[in-house]
Amino acid sequence: MESLQKHVVIITGGSSGIGRAAALSFAAMGARVLITGRRAASLDETAKDQPNIETLVADTAEPKDAARTIARAIELWGRIDVLVNNAGAGAIMPLADVTAERILDIFAVNVLGPSLLAKEALPYLKERKGSIINISSTYGSKPGAALSHYGASKAALEYLTRSWALELAPFGVRVNAIAVGPTETGALEGMMGLSRQQAEAVKQQEREHIPLGRRGLPRDVSRWIVSFADPTSDWITGQVLGVDGGLNLI
Repeated sequence: MESLQKHVVIITGGSSGIGRAAALSFAAMGARVLITGRRAASLDETAKDQPNIETLVADTAEPKDAARTIARAIELWGRIDVLVNNAGAGAIMPLADVTAERILDIFAVNVLGPSLLAKEALPYLKERKGSIINISSTYGSKPGAALSHYGASKAALEYLTRSWALELAPFGVRVNAIAVGPTETGALEGMMGLSRQQAEAVKQQEREHIPLGRRGLPRDVSRWIVSFADPTSDWITGQVLGVDGGLNLI
């Protein structure tokens, strides 16, 4: 997509999984990409031998890091065309086990962080008639036992997506989301805190329930992130696209 050359893209959670795949795709198309995450080593590994990718250690859940992230992109390239709110938090957490701290942690990453980043990026996105892409989940609309607070945070993100799309349309800023199904990103062992054995059991259950018979790969999602970001998609806003092998249908 030649239309993305020299565009500036910020991707939170860009050092692994879907964020990493998206960063590499944008960079290969000539875009300039700033990826953020909590671990410098993982960020550096993604950016290795990638002259179009810069890194910043930043925590989406930390309010002050939103302004730092946007300032770094402006310092590097003087513009922002695309914001991808990809960093996510979650937990398999039955109601009997909830704590205020765990609920706040999930919402800080999945709702507060994207909101503050979008606010800080907004003046620059208006200048460029840019795009915001929020990464949601099938469970933002599909109920799941022990996923109530994770799903609620993603439902909130989808509501933000549609509301921002209406609010920002007069400025030419588009806002869309991708509701991602079970994907091979390591989230079950990392974000969800399962043991390897528990994660494998969950993966097998998911394969059996997904109509297309497999879990997703990061590239299955990243191609749609790039498509939403492409300026030629300039008549698409306020959409939540399910990329989940049909899981949302059952």
